[in-house]
Amino acid sequence: MTRNKGKQLNWGVERRYEFIEFRLFWQGRINRGDLMDAFGVSTQQASLDLNAYIDQAKRNLVYDKSLRTYLRGKHFKPKYLKPDAEEYFAQLRAVDQGLVSAEQSWISVFPGFGATPTPVRGVAPETLRDVLAAIRVPAALQVTYQSMSRPEPNARWIEPHALAFDGFRWHARAFCQNDQVFKDFLLSRIVEVGDQGPVTSDSSSDGAWHTDVLLEIGPHPDLSDNQRRAIEMDYGMEAGHAQIVVRRALLFYALKRLGLDTDPAARRPRDQQIVLLNRDNVLGAS
Repeated sequence: MTRNKGKQLNWGVERRYEFIEFRLFWQGRINRGDLMDAFGVSTQQASLDLNAYIDQAKRNLVYDKSLRTYLRGKHFKPKYLKPDAEEYFAQLRAVDQGLVSAEQSWISVFPGFGATPTPVRGVAPETLRDVLAAIRVPAALQVTYQSMSRPEPNARWIEPHALAFDGFRWHARAFCQNDQVFKDFLLSRIVEVGDQGPVTSDSSSDGAWHTDVLLEIGPHPDLSDNQRRAIEMDYGMEAGHAQIVVRRALLFYALKRLGLDTDPAARRPRDQQIVLLNRDNVLGAS
């Protein structure tokens, strides 16, 4: 976000200016009622906000008397908002998944949209609360955990220091006192949380968490020229490649989600679509 030069703005005012630009950029219009609905401000305050914004960005909006609303100007250039398609998509997903209501979103006119369903993960809020508390203190937690390798849940002491998301599930990144290594624990598999205890490790020594791995990806070489161009557009590639940075601790999940965890020759080029250009380096890091 670009801040206005000169006097520092109150955070609430700057947030409302950002909202004005969000509506102008994505929907092409803004009026007092939009500000009143989104922030609960009075008519007078909404008018003050719009007038103050106009004073510093006259070219960004014009008033349409017939529509009784402000429209995006032809020379619109945001001062407080950095337009981001991913942020817009995130708001759509949040509303679609019921994480926020339509009224809480900054989007007022929703396009028709849909998303593939995501399975509900059984993370108990009390479990997340206790893990977050252990991260803050920091502290060790006695947990009962259901692993894939044991038929029954077993007790262990873990020392959480971060949360990790693999694209589908949430994990606690923690030092396991039982195994004496840093590893991931699925929050949904924590059956019970018991006592807190002292930590025995330093989270800064979790090398896999604090080390980044660079993935260099490119279109599958056996695709046609047109197909390669399409894939380059999908992944925002320049000169036939793109770079993705991922924590080494999350490398397994990243490769799996991108379909890069198997030999690219095992699938048809149209299905594989992308390949790791620095595969030897990445596999060495893993």
